[in-house]
Amino acid sequence: MARRLRIDRGGIVYHVLNRRVSRLPLFEKSGDYVAFEKVLDEAHAKSPMRVISYCLMPNHWHLVLWPTGDGQTSRYMQWLTTTHMRRWHAHRDTRGTGPVYQGRFKSFPIQEDRHFLTVCRYVERNALRAGLVARAEDWLWSSLVRRRRKDVKSPWLVAVKDWPVSPLRTWTAFVNRPETEAELDAVRLSLARGAPYGEVSWQRHTAARLKLQSSLRPPWRPKRGEHPKKK
Repeated sequence: MARRLRIDRGGIVYHVLNRRVSRLPLFEKSGDYVAFEKVLDEAHAKSPMRVISYCLMPNHWHLVLWPTGDGQTSRYMQWLTTTHMRRWHAHRDTRGTGPVYQGRFKSFPIQEDRHFLTVCRYVERNALRAGLVARAEDWLWSSLVRRRRKDVKSPWLVAVKDWPVSPLRTWTAFVNRPETEAELDAVRLSLARGAPYGEVSWQRHTAARLKLQSSLRPPWRPKRGEHPKKK
C-alpha cells in the first residue's frame, strides 16, 4: 500500500491502461461504451480526478490522469474498475464467471513537456492507428470527440486550455499525424515496464523519487554487484 501512495505524490500525470482478460471484447455495442463513460461521470463525484484524455477501444481503454493528491489514483482506479466490472457482469448476467480485467491496471508517469503531448496523441489516436476509423475525430469514444460535443457535460475532462502543457493549435491535425517508430517504441516500453516516460535525467530522478528504479533496468540485466549463476 505504501508504494501506491507514493506514485501519486506531486500531482504527476499518468498514462493508465487496462484490458479485458485474454484480450476478449470489453465493449461490444454502443451501450457498452456509454455505460463506461457513465462510470467515469460517477467516479468524478467519488474522487474528482482530472482526466486529460482517454480512448475506449473494443477490448481495452486508455486514460491520462492528473491526480491532485496522495493516493488518489489508486482509490479512483479501484472504484472505477470495480464498479464497471460489477455492472458489466450484471448486464450480461455473468456474475461468478470470473474476472473482467486481466489484472490491476498498468500505468507510468509522464514528463510535462513534449512527452506529455506525445502520450496524449498516442491515446487519442488509438482507433485510427488500429484502422477502426479514417480520422481520429471519427471515433466516438474518446476525449478528442467528447470535447467537441457541446451537448455533453464532462466536469472530469480537463479543458485543453488547462492542460499542464499547452498543446499545438492544430491539435487534431497533430493527433492524425502518425507517430514515429521511436515514439511508439518508447511509449510501449514505458507501459510494459511501468517506467517514467521523459528525458533520461527526468526518468532517473522520477524513478528514484517514486521508488521505480527497477522499471528502468532491462529485465535480463542483474543488479549492480550481482552476477548470474552459472549452470
